[in-house]
Amino acid sequence: MIKLVVSDIDGTLVPDGTDRINPEIYGIIRELKKRDIIFVAASGRQYASMRHVFEPVADDIIFIAENGSIVIRGGQTLARRLIDPAVAEELVRYLRSWEGGHVMLSTPESIWIETEDEVFVSLLRDSYRIKFQIVDDLLPLCDQSNKITLYHTGGGIDAACSQVCARFADRLNVMVAGNIWVDCMSLESDKGSALASVQKALRIAPDETMAFGDNCNDIGMLERAGESYAVQNAHPQLKEVAKHEALSYAQDGVLKVIRERLL
Repeated sequence: MIKLVVSDIDGTLVPDGTDRINPEIYGIIRELKKRDIIFVAASGRQYASMRHVFEPVADDIIFIAENGSIVIRGGQTLARRLIDPAVAEELVRYLRSWEGGHVMLSTPESIWIETEDEVFVSLLRDSYRIKFQIVDDLLPLCDQSNKITLYHTGGGIDAACSQVCARFADRLNVMVAGNIWVDCMSLESDKGSALASVQKALRIAPDETMAFGDNCNDIGMLERAGESYAVQNAHPQLKEVAKHEALSYAQDGVLKVIRERLL
């Protein structure tokens, strides 16, 4: 019997980088709650951005934010994992060297960038609805960072991730988080480990969990779910892990599976 439903957001429930979610999801979450099934939103996004998407039901669900480095329920932080400050500083200096790329540093309180590039700023502010601050230097913030992200639009995001991995894989969990994002967290941080902590706290087993995703940063999460789904538009690596396939976000695949299987 399923007691926990976990879903990624970008590319799984909404077009990547938007807040255009089908409002039917709110009614579905309320109906799940009536049946004692808890909904968890899991994303590489900042908590504030995720809460904006799920505002009508935000107090009824659990948020796994920043790719598993922060877990929040009812406005309370249940868990958070920070990057070693020395490693964070080295990473920021390295990512600054990427031509056409930008670095985004997340802390539990805010997101910080050191560029005023109009396209990048508009993407964060108007599409993702991220609350961020612009500073001259990210290095002083490295002692409190839970995630550092490379924004890269030069194509070949998998190759970009591989280059970052080659240098930091022994110290950081590095993963593709979308077609323009590479996320870096502590080795202990990912959606899978965050989901495991939620399951432990709620005493819910993996075989009582259903999970949905579309990208490589969802692999750990799907591995912790007895019923795992990759949407049709998912990364090939995720499809290899998932037990089932759902329709794409454009066809409301997640909503259809929940209706048919649980409601």
